[in-house]
Amino acid sequence: MQYIDPHIHMVSRTTDDYEAMRAAGIVAIIEPAFWMGQPRTSVGSFQDYFNSLVNWERFRASQFGIKHYCTIGLNSKEANNEALAEQVMDLLPLYASKEGVVAIGEIGYDDQTKAEDKYFREQIELAKQLKLPIMVHTPHRDKKNGTIRSMDVIKEHGVSPSMVVIDHNNEETVKAVLDRGYWTAFTIYPNTKMGNKRMVEIVKQYGSERIIVDSSADWGVSDPLAVPKTASLMNELGISKQDIHLTCYKNALDVYGQSGQFNEADWMKEITIENMELLNGNSVLRGQEFVKKTYSNIIEN
Repeated sequence: MQYIDPHIHMVSRTTDDYEAMRAAGIVAIIEPAFWMGQPRTSVGSFQDYFNSLVNWERFRASQFGIKHYCTIGLNSKEANNEALAEQVMDLLPLYASKEGVVAIGEIGYDDQTKAEDKYFREQIELAKQLKLPIMVHTPHRDKKNGTIRSMDVIKEHGVSPSMVVIDHNNEETVKAVLDRGYWTAFTIYPNTKMGNKRMVEIVKQYGSERIIVDSSADWGVSDPLAVPKTASLMNELGISKQDIHLTCYKNALDVYGQSGQFNEADWMKEITIENMELLNGNSVLRGQEFVKKTYSNIIEN
């Protein structure tokens, strides 16, 4: 079985992670724009970061047989620096229209401040203008109220739930999100957010319709193999292959495919990688011995 990880921050990961992910069956990933662990202090740092998402990381992933896509947005945590946020908002349309950008995100609330609300709404309108899906970051504190508030705001702006992924769900929020018709994503994150055993119970209780499994692996303690590991546990504990396929592959393809940028045909073929390829004069080999690999990406449902 092959997998999509539709929420993983590879700018924080190593080439060993890419190799392990491809060996575990991950064929495509989506990297959302997010907070880097410390506040950025100038618009140039955002510009360089967005450039890395649409250029360097796409290249780096390709060298390990993985198709890389991204989302572009101003994260909620940094929306509170309004002077900087205004400059970032001017950048977003330039990057959101680039090749491989499949959504506006991850956006939403952190502390649920007035500034966060302002830029959340502005980015919803940008997504509407560009006809892109939206990836919503639900807050880690006061999650249930923040999740409900996020959905209320999206409804106010007239966006169909079919175009929106509500991420970082847990047992407290899942029913409300599913009941409103949104795509309902779960971050499999060690010790917090959602564990893989808990994820199995969610699928047993609610099924696989509009449910998405992702890793959100980043610069913290996290696991870039969370999706295939969860799929394996699902299989061990009696979840059907069809439900595994939907939650760990097909549902992400369906929602982000609405962007017109996320197409199964991009990776459903044999891929030959020649690591002597360069981007801006750089190779992932960093002067090491030439490696040539061939990956077969024929999907087995």
